[in-house]
Amino acid sequence: MKHFIAPALVACSLIATPLAAQDAEGEDGSSLMERGAELFWKGLREEMAPSLQELEGLMSKIGPSMQGFLTEMGPALAEIADKVEDWSRYEAPEILPNGDIIIRRKPDAPDTEATEDAGGGSTDL
Repeated sequence: MKHFIAPALVACSLIATPLAAQDAEGEDGSSLMERGAELFWKGLREEMAPSLQELEGLMSKIGPSMQGFLTEMGPALAEIADKVEDWSRYEAPEILPNGDIIIRRKPDAPDTEATEDAGGGSTDL
């Protein structure tokens, strides 16, 4: 019985210590949990700053061309998105040497569109 009581007392004291620490307030009225969270977010922002600056530089380089692409191709992409009900039926797009982009149906995908598309299975955009 002695072996059970000692660990139980130690566990109770360990559980009670964080509870008392949470009630302690700092100079500005914030709890230790709030200050800990603030320090965590501050550290995270400092760690992420170089990556975010690099991303900002990359976006300033490719942003204009990406905007032009979306302006030009946006309507066609929206039309394709409306026609395709389940993207999981298709493989990843493949770019051919001549620049054409093809998206193949997975071999094991259910053939639900066969009755709708009896014209050969390909669509020119």
